[in-house]
Amino acid sequence: MGEPAVEDFAQMVALVCREQRSAMQGRFVLFGHSMGALLAFGMARHLRATGCELPLAVVASGSSAPSRRDPERFARKGDDEALIADLRKQGGTPEDVFASPELMRITLDVLGADYRVCESFAYAAEPPLPMPLHVFAGREDDIAAERMDAWSAETATGFSLDWFDGGHFFIKQHEARVLSALQQRLAWSVAGESHASRAHA
Repeated sequence: MGEPAVEDFAQMVALVCREQRSAMQGRFVLFGHSMGALLAFGMARHLRATGCELPLAVVASGSSAPSRRDPERFARKGDDEALIADLRKQGGTPEDVFASPELMRITLDVLGADYRVCESFAYAAEPPLPMPLHVFAGREDDIAAERMDAWSAETATGFSLDWFDGGHFFIKQHEARVLSALQQRLAWSVAGESHASRAHA
């Protein structure tokens, strides 16, 4: 709290990669939901570009493919009224937060900064990532299926798309099912890694 928020996507990616460098050693996976999915994708690209160790897989949840993002999704959301309407629409925010001016102020400041980070993202075509990409989506979320399918173009190896009942915060509504699917997808990624290792032995 107190530190100025980072509001540029490229700066955010570089910052998180730098701060989490010690955690991204050996076998690791990048997982992100909503804005976090875009951040995980950006981090995977950044790690590749800087010659760092790469994740075993990337898991992107509740977000359009980077190449198919709606340019209006985060635009014109600078006022509190628009941000509150978005929070109400997405669900997942406790009523206690809406009832507390102090908590609401903190939430809106963080959300506004997050939206500005997303708005600063500019997609650029690059070679597909050399690791599996697993995507989770909510059936009642307001993201069209083709925008989720488009994630498949971002990987040169395995791709999966799992749908869950619920809206934007389906990961909270169906946590057990999401964790089960995550376990299955990561097991598949590990098996693929082992197969690739044997193939190159």
